[in-house]
Amino acid sequence: MAAVLIEPSTSSHVFLLRFLDRTIDTIKQNAAQMFANIFYREPTVDPNARCDSFVFSYSFNHLMETLTHPCGLRTQDWFPNNKQCNDEGDPQAVFNVLDAMLKGSLERLKSMREGIPSLKMGLTGRVMDVSYAGHITLIRDLSLAGKLGAALLLRRKMLQKGFVPDVITHNYLVNGLCKTGELDNANWLIREMLEIGPSPNCATYNTFIKGYCLMNDVDKALFIFCTMNNYGIRPNRVTFNILVHALCKRGLLEDAKKLLSEILEDDEEKTSSDLITSTILMDGCIKNGDIIQAFGIWDAMTQKNTLIDAVAYNVFIHGLCLTEDVKLAYSYSCEMLKRGLLPDIFTYNTLISGLFKAGKSYEACYIHDVMLRMGVSPDQISYKMLIQGLCTQGDVSKASEYLHCMLKKSMVPEPQVWNLIINGYGRCGDPDIAFSFRDQMISFGVLPNVFTYNALIHAHVKAQNIVGAFSLKKEMVCYGLFPDVVTYNLLISAACNAGHINFALHLYNEMLGRGYEPDMITYTELIKGHCMRGNVKETVELFNKLLNSGLTVDHVPFQILIKKYCIMGETDWAFDLYQKWLERKTVFH
Repeated sequence: MAAVLIEPSTSSHVFLLRFLDRTIDTIKQNAAQMFANIFYREPTVDPNARCDSFVFSYSFNHLMETLTHPCGLRTQDWFPNNKQCNDEGDPQAVFNVLDAMLKGSLERLKSMREGIPSLKMGLTGRVMDVSYAGHITLIRDLSLAGKLGAALLLRRKMLQKGFVPDVITHNYLVNGLCKTGELDNANWLIREMLEIGPSPNCATYNTFIKGYCLMNDVDKALFIFCTMNNYGIRPNRVTFNILVHALCKRGLLEDAKKLLSEILEDDEEKTSSDLITSTILMDGCIKNGDIIQAFGIWDAMTQKNTLIDAVAYNVFIHGLCLTEDVKLAYSYSCEMLKRGLLPDIFTYNTLISGLFKAGKSYEACYIHDVMLRMGVSPDQISYKMLIQGLCTQGDVSKASEYLHCMLKKSMVPEPQVWNLIINGYGRCGDPDIAFSFRDQMISFGVLPNVFTYNALIHAHVKAQNIVGAFSLKKEMVCYGLFPDVVTYNLLISAACNAGHINFALHLYNEMLGRGYEPDMITYTELIKGHCMRGNVKETVELFNKLLNSGLTVDHVPFQILIKKYCIMGETDWAFDLYQKWLERKTVFH
């Protein structure tokens, strides 16, 4: 592929001039040789020898070597047709031959000079074709790779040489600019297309409109849509579908319906376009919580006998799962099979998610077995939902089995999946298995993060191994990981439960020094620690600080302090605090 544009006229012209110079030099050398042969003869040479055969054989062979170039010139035309010479070696005859040869050569040089424009045009056309195709391909590749600066620079160089890239190449550039959010540059490029060509087509404007929709600037997208007719470009169904999807995403369902009524009447694409648009509208209604209207769109599609595809089924099944009507959702997946549509990975993942939300873990695991029998391989999302759902319901051993299934299929889980298992065993009070999964995680090249250490610290706290919990805090710092608010809350809780209130306050001050804002759990654990040590004054100060912090306070701090007042026999204070909690609860609601 050419890297730069070649100036064909200059290169071909220089080549021909060099060619002519070499030819004249050859003639001069031949003439000098003939003069030397005429005026200087070795004594051993026969004076009656013929000179014409020597001159013409030498010059002819040399010129044949010099003129072997694909220009198509006939080397035999460089010599005169009269090849007769005096057999006696008369010098005058030799001069006549030389004069005829030079005259014929000069005539040929003159004709070649006059033929330079046509030759230059032939070479120019060939170079232009190669350069244009190469540069077009390079601009498209650079646009796909996101190297838009280099692509635009190459386009400018082509324009300077008089070559204008086609509209498809410009669409590549517009698409790349819209993907990177450079909509101003895309607007500038389309304006240049309108001024100097090529004229933008509907695909150009569709890409531009989609770019503004991705930036959530639907107003600007609608403005561009309205100006398309001004440039003689008629929107197609893709244009409408892009805008319908953007309006649904923004919650403007009524405006999306109005656009739906304006979709172009194209008999060839009517069925597929109505299906796509209806699917977009149905998905928008589901995401905006209008399930009833989504069901109405589905009923309208079935009444029109629209050939519904797997995507529409997936959207509708997703809506049913959101309404927690998983049984009906499963029935529609069976209906897909009856219509000859195979449920795909999205269908099964939607069912697994809906079943876990409904608390039906056994049925969700059954869907995993159905996937395998149907030849649909579970992906990372499938296993993540299975492991997360099982860990949430406390079935960590079953979740670990699915993790091992992933490893057998060479699917290395992401850190979040490992953390779910580690945290599950930590909550069960089994830190040894939790640490074994941490070691296995590292062996597969997955580095632990802050959440991993928090789960391990929680496992030690659950097992009342305070020393191990604090050692993990030092270990994570050695690996370049810094404790967060959850880490400090776990350690403060462990210190308070062990009666080390001073160390808990030290951790609290360290937390503030790192720039972390304590949350309600931090204050609650410290209040509990002070109450356990009988520090009522410090407890009240910390409790008032919590109330004035602006954090949402639940019943736990109130319950801890009320219980302390009751133990102390201060029932009036306990009742006043209870009234205060009821007032805050009423205001909160």
